Amino acid sequence: MGGRVGILLKIFTFVCVVFGIALIVATWFFFMRPLTLDAWFSRFALGAAGLNRVHTEGTGGRLTWFEGGRGDTTLVLLHGEGDQAGTWARVTMPLVERYRVIIPDLSGHGDSDPAEGPIGVDQVLAGVEAILDASCEDQRVVLVGNSLGARVAFLTALERPDQVERIVALNGGPLRLDDPMVNVFPSNREEAQKTMEGLMGPSAKSIPDTVLDDIVRRAKTGQAARLEATADRMGAFFLDDRLGEIETPVDLIWGSADQLYPVEYAQRLKEGLPAARLTTLPDCGHVPQRECPIIMVEALLQILDQGPPEAGLTVPSQTNPEMQEAP
Repeated sequence: MGGRVGILLKIFTFVCVVFGIALIVATWFFFMRPLTLDAWFSRFALGAAGLNRVHTEGTGGRLTWFEGGRGDTTLVLLHGEGDQAGTWARVTMPLVERYRVIIPDLSGHGDSDPAEGPIGVDQVLAGVEAILDASCEDQRVVLVGNSLGARVAFLTALERPDQVERIVALNGGPLRLDDPMVNVFPSNREEAQKTMEGLMGPSAKSIPDTVLDDIVRRAKTGQAARLEATADRMGAFFLDDRLGEIETPVDLIWGSADQLYPVEYAQRLKEGLPAARLTTLPDCGHVPQRECPIIMVEALLQILDQGPPEAGLTVPSQTNPEMQEAP
């Protein structure tokens, strides 16, 4: 009897030690790496929504994506610079009920290689094409991209017009930002606060200091800085003079409070594209799928139900959630 009690006591002690260590680690991440903790939870949510994690080998190493859902149409969701697949977690559930959904970690982001060193837009583009080859074969897809993901969606459509059926761009595109109004490389907490004010809508929650400090840390060594290291060869991946070559129909869903890619940027895109339609999300910022997931996914589902805009027709802008014509 005494031996059994001793064994149970050892098991209890072991469990307490493991729990204590886990609590210490979780507390450290909560205060020191809150963005990493958020990424973990968001990626867990993708699994909870029924998406499976898949890997393939690309020219730059291992590529990771999540896939699941059902339907005849495949949506490929491309996140922005410095983000990862979990950014789509808040809008995934309504999408997988109607569509097959593929959500990549772009090259150099999340669990996709390269884990270190500079990241070129050419690498990101090649990674998306490798994932399409591995997951979609000859299937046609709808590319839904936010920020950098939107630019990559346009570039992919230009390279693969027969495979990309439609583009949905959220607060991003292939035009240059010659004089950005938002500093995406803040060097202290105060600058980080101003950065987030420029990226988020007026109704967004205040940002804790621990998150601001983590934003500053990432600005120095994160994916944005790694992409910036290849800025001298990014010119070929802007399409200011080539928008007319994109025959793929485009829907623009735009958080109107975004100061990095303001609505005027979306208007330039709409005017330069052969077939485009603009839907604005009032008081929403640069990453609508995180900040305004309900109205963003409502807008996405409605425009997919409407069918694509047609070339040569003047398509009025719309405002979600009522989807009324803008004045």
